[in-house]
Amino acid sequence: MLVEDGRVLVVHRPRYDDWSLPKGKAKPGESDLDCALREVEEETGFRCEPLRELGETRYEVAEGPKVVRYWLMERLAGEFEPNGEVDEIRWLPFAQAEELLTEEHDRELIAQLSE
Repeated sequence: MLVEDGRVLVVHRPRYDDWSLPKGKAKPGESDLDCALREVEEETGFRCEPLRELGETRYEVAEGPKVVRYWLMERLAGEFEPNGEVDEIRWLPFAQAEELLTEEHDRELIAQLSE
């Protein structure tokens, strides 16, 4: 999860027409941290440095149970360009991000971080 100047990065995924935190599936043999760094870069264009692990969320998807692990990250470089996965990003204060995020598990993570 990217946080900068008291704001959190949220992404719009046109495939699902939702607002989410960057996330994705690990490739075979890829660690959870490497997956998180890769997915954030693929979706946002930002290369990041992990600062600390934030925990995980668990929820059901069509394929079965899904576990997503999150890290607090610092943006090092890069620029966003709309792509096939993400067509818009927003840097929002925590409360506004909570309101915009589509899924409850994402909102809960933001609420925990803002406490």
